[in-house]
Amino acid sequence: MKIGVDYYPEQWDRSFWEQDAALMAQTGVKVVRIGEFAWSKLEPKEGVFDFEWLDNAISVLQRFGMEIVIGVPTNCPPLWLYESHPEIVQTGADGKQIQTGIRGHRCVNSPVFMNYAKRIATQLVLRYANHPSVVAWQIDNELEASQCCCDECKARFRNWLLDKYGSLEEINAAFGTSVWSGEYSSITQIQPPNAYPKAWQNPALCLDWFRFTSESTTAFVKEIALTMRREAPKIKLTANTSVSENTPDLYKLFDEVDFVSFDNYPPAEIPKDTEEFYSHAFFLDMMRGVKGKSFWVMEQLSGPTGSWSPMSRTPKPGMIMGYSLQALAHGADTVVHFRWRTARTGAEMYWHGLIDHSNVPGRRFFEFAELCKTASKLSVIDTTELVSDVAILYSPENRFALRLQQQSEGFDYLEQLRYFHAAFSRYGANIDVVSPDSDLSNYKVVIAPSMYVYKKSSAENIYRYVINGGTLVMTNRSGVKDSNNNCIMEPLPTVYRELIGAEITEYDPVGKNEQTITDFAGNKFVCSKWCDILRVTTAKAYAEYNDNFYRCCPAVTMNRYCSGVVYYVGTICKMDFYESFAGNIMRQTGMPRLKGLPKGVEVTTRTNGLDDYIFFFNNSEENATITLPKPMYSIIDSTGKDKLELKPFEMEIVRK
Repeated sequence: MKIGVDYYPEQWDRSFWEQDAALMAQTGVKVVRIGEFAWSKLEPKEGVFDFEWLDNAISVLQRFGMEIVIGVPTNCPPLWLYESHPEIVQTGADGKQIQTGIRGHRCVNSPVFMNYAKRIATQLVLRYANHPSVVAWQIDNELEASQCCCDECKARFRNWLLDKYGSLEEINAAFGTSVWSGEYSSITQIQPPNAYPKAWQNPALCLDWFRFTSESTTAFVKEIALTMRREAPKIKLTANTSVSENTPDLYKLFDEVDFVSFDNYPPAEIPKDTEEFYSHAFFLDMMRGVKGKSFWVMEQLSGPTGSWSPMSRTPKPGMIMGYSLQALAHGADTVVHFRWRTARTGAEMYWHGLIDHSNVPGRRFFEFAELCKTASKLSVIDTTELVSDVAILYSPENRFALRLQQQSEGFDYLEQLRYFHAAFSRYGANIDVVSPDSDLSNYKVVIAPSMYVYKKSSAENIYRYVINGGTLVMTNRSGVKDSNNNCIMEPLPTVYRELIGAEITEYDPVGKNEQTITDFAGNKFVCSKWCDILRVTTAKAYAEYNDNFYRCCPAVTMNRYCSGVVYYVGTICKMDFYESFAGNIMRQTGMPRLKGLPKGVEVTTRTNGLDDYIFFFNNSEENATITLPKPMYSIIDSTGKDKLELKPFEMEIVRK
């Protein structure tokens, strides 16, 4: 495991560079990311390049043994470029260009911008591709599915639709434009659906707009990657991401680069509501699942965050180290902290780094130094990997479509995924969060929540998994829409009806109104938000409703299909149901379970095929005691232990 920092030499007087690099080396920093916002320094005037300052900065870092990631600075074109080529500026839904002055204003579909972006990328790679300290390259920064409405984007969107459907008549048919007199008589009448709230607009149009914007971002990454690899075929490329409102399809985006990078900012304040999710374990497993291999954290929490929102709480003692080791436990092999120094100018001056404005290293910095020392002890796990028995299927299209049309008050697609993730995690199961089109054959259990928009390949993949003996869990709001995001005129869950052995006769969007269900063992659980009223055909009731006009109707079912088993959860419960449910499924499938873990303790296992290394992370504000089933060797303390005493946010790693 390598620990690194993000550093911005262009923002600091050169007198800082030497002392910063020396302190980095003394602290144990191994990797430094630089340059992702430095275009105006690298090309201060059109066609006039200045690499001397970057040469010097890299030379200083190299002298102190740092590995370097260079950011391709296409997120922030210099203002002279916007001034000379205003057509590259994004256009809002009101038809007006966005005011420049901060970041991310460029339109990735602009041919003019693309030429300039390829030029700066080429200049950088020609100069530094063979530098011995440069180990990787980051394309742009936190790429989103751009909502630009410029003439170029509109024209490309219309052509994209014509390529997909073949004719305007087919577009009208696919979109169902007879509603609200919305038929298109000319391709120029099709507009990006950004002028009004998405829920008011044609759902088919909105989903295709998401697909188009996501593919546009992916095409931009691909073009920059091809440009750079043309000059240096062996370079390692990445792009960093976060899970935001306009996150593109990560599976397609990262298909164009060598490894995934994630910007990881877990909350510094633990919520009092025990039903509220705060652990980033789910997102870390999602990042590992994008390419099915280890990933980097390119930005890691280092202090209070604050820019477009009020400042957050400062990380509590243990969080700087604990959250970094948590990322390692879930598949990160490099964790880079944002940032080395807290900026003294600009909008992010209160998005704190490791060294505050006082310029005096403090508590957080010294904890970071301890993290670096701990990481140096962990080379034994460098060749290990996570092997999971459980997979949770994440679909970017389902997430978008369900956010587009909220199903009931409080209904949230990601929440359902996180309930299952947290439940299986309580028993120490490794979990992959993967695409619905992934190879599922090696999993004992697959969770497929809210398979809302039909995709033929995904449905076939799920059926194939069950036919071959897998155990599948499906949930409410599955099989609702066709591939165009229009409702299917069949009893729900339509294409999955045979698989679950039941059909939905009616549903009740109960929102925040709470009801109860009782499972086959007599356990009672609270449910809310959504209630599917099920009629079984070949399935058996696992749990039934206790309330309302559908009292005694199945709420959860179990069906044997070919060689497999399929569960269907027609409602949304509180955490205790999912823990009970996961425990039963693990017992039925023969998966080992850890019992009696203190609340907040997370367990993952990495293996090299010979030895297993178990990570115990106390992601809570209370001390935790774990009695081990047998004495185990601590990788961190180099001692044998039969019991673990973990402080808040402390990690222990033992060899099984």
